[in-house]
Amino acid sequence: MLLFFIAYLGGLLTIFSPCVLPVLPFIFTRPEQPFRRSGLPVLLGMIASFTLLASLATVGGAWLIGLNLYGRYAALLLFLLLGAALIFPSFSEQLMRPFVTLGGRLQQRADRQGSVRGALLLGVAIGFLWAPCAGPILGLILAGAALKGANLDSVLLLLMFALGAATSLGAALLAGTRVYRLMKQSLGAEEWLRRCLGITVMVAVIAIALGWDTRFLAKFSFINTAATEQKLLAQTAPSPTSSTLDISGATQWLNSAPLNIEMLRGKVVLIDFWTYSCINCLRTLPYLKAWDEKYRARGLVIIGVHAPEFAFEKDTGNVSRAIQELGIHYPVAMDNQYAIWNSFHNQYWPAHYLIDTKGIIRQQHSGEGAYQETETVIQTLLKEAQLDGPSIDDKFVQPDAKGATAAAASKDKSPETYLGYARTQHLASPEPIGKEVAATYSTPNNLLLNQWAIEGKWLLSGESATNLSSKATLSYQFKGRDLHLVLGAAAPVRFRVTLDNAPPGKNHGEDTDAQGNGVIREQRLYQLIRRREHSGNHTFRIIFLDPGAQAYAFTFG
Repeated sequence: MLLFFIAYLGGLLTIFSPCVLPVLPFIFTRPEQPFRRSGLPVLLGMIASFTLLASLATVGGAWLIGLNLYGRYAALLLFLLLGAALIFPSFSEQLMRPFVTLGGRLQQRADRQGSVRGALLLGVAIGFLWAPCAGPILGLILAGAALKGANLDSVLLLLMFALGAATSLGAALLAGTRVYRLMKQSLGAEEWLRRCLGITVMVAVIAIALGWDTRFLAKFSFINTAATEQKLLAQTAPSPTSSTLDISGATQWLNSAPLNIEMLRGKVVLIDFWTYSCINCLRTLPYLKAWDEKYRARGLVIIGVHAPEFAFEKDTGNVSRAIQELGIHYPVAMDNQYAIWNSFHNQYWPAHYLIDTKGIIRQQHSGEGAYQETETVIQTLLKEAQLDGPSIDDKFVQPDAKGATAAAASKDKSPETYLGYARTQHLASPEPIGKEVAATYSTPNNLLLNQWAIEGKWLLSGESATNLSSKATLSYQFKGRDLHLVLGAAAPVRFRVTLDNAPPGKNHGEDTDAQGNGVIREQRLYQLIRRREHSGNHTFRIIFLDPGAQAYAFTFG
């Protein structure tokens, strides 16, 4: 609600922009006409055209998401342009000149039209003429929301901003020339306020681009409150009930038309929170697919809620490819904004929620395992429902899991390890971490268990490490049967892995051959090692033969 209020307030205050002054005489020329036939159509036309123009920013933000990691730099450039537009009115005028020209032509046509039609057209023209003044402020308010993609929230934010602008315009209509004189008096102060805001924005952009912000915050470890906030949320969040469950907030549906809880009344529903690069999620998939095959005709509906952990998992193409390769046929809801996640007060990947025919959660389980217990509850709920379909037998499914979907060999394995500086631990390279800047690193002679190191020229972002030179290496001293690494690249990147300083041979994974060779072709989890012997500690090394590999996280099995 706060963001909607800010958007409305931002629109309300745009009338005090100096470049709005030339717009107001257009509406003050109609004081003798009734508000219903003149003022109201002007406001409606202005809201419509203003919202349409502002939507361009939202579409542009959604396009940035398609750029994945490079979208960060494009977003910084966007903020730089917005800051410059705040500082230099002439630059803002040039940026929006096509819209101003169109607005002027529409205004001339409005003067030739009848009363209501002309007023409506005049409102459309004012929306175009207003854009150079409100554009920078609007962009700053909505930039974060726009990056989530075109959705209902973004549209509502745009409407709130337009309503704010229309409110101030309506006040100007009713107050007449008195408002016009007042605005002239405040012209100088508002102009300096805009310039100060623009300078602040540009300084912030430069600081973020050079990594100064993260370097400063790194000196104050107490500033990181994520763990405390998570604990507070866990303690204060109420348990979900049938009245709070909501799956209609998905940004997109795959394998199905959009669904909601009311549509599923009378069905037994299993909600699975997952993301396609999560190894624990992948290991539960054989059971979910087997349950879907066995119990779908008996009334079970499985819905996979894909809640992304990394930026590339928000991409529809990546998720579509993943569910096709994984053989998932049940509905998948893309939850890029965590709307469904928050509705269930969920905190884990994977997490399963079994819901009966009345919409009540009857079982909840997080993580791998408890498959027979879950299937027992599925059978019980289906028998309670007495739905039409084949009879239900009590045998448990026995899926044939292979590759990365196979269960872990032992709990005695190395922990999941993130490579981005926001969550990384146990980095053994002796050099200081260069956050968001290129830096050269080295590998110590010996790594301790669960330590990792990078060598060569790298750039560390909040969620990944990207090699900037060929022959750059990434090493890890691990324990476990399987070693997986979440990788991505804008173009194919060749690599070679070694196990204890030798080719992996028969211990190679699904994505490498016996000599350790492989290629990064898409953003996903890669199985690089599957050892035949499960004991002992081992040294893993991956050599990237080309620059541009993005490494996100190690997982083990």
